[in-house]
Amino acid sequence: MSNRRDRRLLARGSWPEWQRISELLRAETFGGALLLAAAAAALVWANSPWANGYHQLSAFVVGPSSLHLDLSLSAWAADGLLAIFFFVVGLELKREFVAGDLRDPARAALPIAAAVGGMLVPAGIFVAINAFTGHPENLGGWAVPIATDIAFALAVLAVLSTHLPAALRIFLLTLAVVDDLLAITVIAVFFTDHLALGPLAAALIPIGLFAVAVQRGMRQWWLLLPLAVAAWALVHASGVHATVAGVLLGFTVPVLGRHSAAEHLEHGLRPLSAGVAVPVFAFFAAGVTVGGWSGFADALSHPVTIGVIAGLVLGKPIGVFGTTYLMARFTHASLDEDLAWRDVFGVALLAGIGFTVSLLIGELAFGHGSVSDDDVKIAVVTGSVVAGLLASAVLLSRNAAYRRIHQLETIDADHDGVPDIYQARQD
Repeated sequence: MSNRRDRRLLARGSWPEWQRISELLRAETFGGALLLAAAAAALVWANSPWANGYHQLSAFVVGPSSLHLDLSLSAWAADGLLAIFFFVVGLELKREFVAGDLRDPARAALPIAAAVGGMLVPAGIFVAINAFTGHPENLGGWAVPIATDIAFALAVLAVLSTHLPAALRIFLLTLAVVDDLLAITVIAVFFTDHLALGPLAAALIPIGLFAVAVQRGMRQWWLLLPLAVAAWALVHASGVHATVAGVLLGFTVPVLGRHSAAEHLEHGLRPLSAGVAVPVFAFFAAGVTVGGWSGFADALSHPVTIGVIAGLVLGKPIGVFGTTYLMARFTHASLDEDLAWRDVFGVALLAGIGFTVSLLIGELAFGHGSVSDDDVKIAVVTGSVVAGLLASAVLLSRNAAYRRIHQLETIDADHDGVPDIYQARQD
């Protein structure tokens, strides 16, 4: 951009305004607020006298039928827009594996194990509840409560964390990143109804060309975007969920070296992901007609709903905290010295916020618009809210304890303050 053009944009105020909007959308708290607002708007509309309009909008079909892309708006949100979110997730995963905490096995051992435990226990609880109540037809939804919504969870932590240690965010981020990787694997392996090897093999061509381009430092949108769209369309045609294409493309982007582009692409795409892709998906995924308090109470009695809520609210913290404690107790892995076990318990509760990926898996498992899918939506929203509230209560108390530590360190830096600081950390 030339200096003359810079001055014109500055004079009109458009460039600074867009910069402010972009930075706002990159903030974890604002992205989480947009996600929550979109879901709330969908729930209100779907339970209003104009609910039929919401469902008609969700089912409205657009796209070329000749390319088998004549999809409903809700399908475009889940298969298309959400691929942008998963591309950003792919960039985060690549960065963590190459230059982040996942690079060091010793540091990553506890949150990785926590992520695995935080998936196995909720799935086991869901299966147990639906099997023992005599509903084997629901067992296909075992994966709904396994996922942690990284954007939502980090947003809640960002709101609460004024004095919490940075190690807590790193633990949650590592856990959520591994959780995302495992959830993506589950989607690709268990929720592919039919596999067309031709389109899947053909998708390797644009993915490979995309990889060559970014590895050589080419960042032109007119080159990368058509390759990404072609890869997405071919993966979609193969039967594998199209969002997997976003992750694969994200993995090809270099993180280190002269042509490192991961940070640049993530910085540029995060506003689109947080400000458009995820909220629009939430808007179309969360809208379920509950039928008033009686309908809500009825939904809460269904095994699918009970299984998902129990998986998120009980299974996630049991799996995350229990696995972390057992690993620290019986292996050489150790908890960060800046953290207390109550901090881990707060994060374990926070991991029960399952929103985005849980809603997606619910649609894949039961079919969009089915009775069970509606139960999943009610359960995911309810379970995520309950988990968020419980986590907030624990983390607010921990934040108060760390505030006290900070005050003690400020007031008394000599040896007299050390026991008080130690006691405050344990409290």
